[in-house]
Amino acid sequence: MNAKVDLSETILETPRLYLRPWRITDVDDFYEYASVDGVGQMAGWIPHEVKEESREIINLFIKEKKTFALELKENGKVIGSLGIEEYNENKFTDNFVNKKGRELGYVLSKSYWGRGLIPEAVHRVVSYCFEDLAFDFLTVGHFVWNEQSKRVIEKSGFKFYGEGEYKTINGTVEKDYSYVLLK
Repeated sequence: MNAKVDLSETILETPRLYLRPWRITDVDDFYEYASVDGVGQMAGWIPHEVKEESREIINLFIKEKKTFALELKENGKVIGSLGIEEYNENKFTDNFVNKKGRELGYVLSKSYWGRGLIPEAVHRVVSYCFEDLAFDFLTVGHFVWNEQSKRVIEKSGFKFYGEGEYKTINGTVEKDYSYVLLK
């Protein structure tokens, strides 16, 4: 079952990042990376065309209380997000019916790809979910063609669960792979 999550008062720390609630003042940083071609497509959304779109999504992040802003310690810049999303309970059945879990989803500014920042953030959130929130499992997925996310998932210890399809925000259907990590 999908566990309840409220990150509105939560700040986590890694060696290079603060994982914290979004603020409306993050709009410039968010738009800067969300408007770049190739970033959103990895997660199933198209690049933001105007800053107002970024502002609306930040307001949604704030309202839903389930998505961290990834802030660089060195300069305070927000360079990505990591959400503790609801997972598809119809996809993960059998051994998961009476267990608490969620699905992780992440996006990173193209300028920071290849530096190990997402695995660092995922590792910290996994610990938080299992130790502080008492989750029994986490899921994560990636589009079949997204090798970067596949590497993050493998580095983070998730095990392959199955293949399926994912309907994106913009209405396309992508083949995807799902993974599970048990407590």
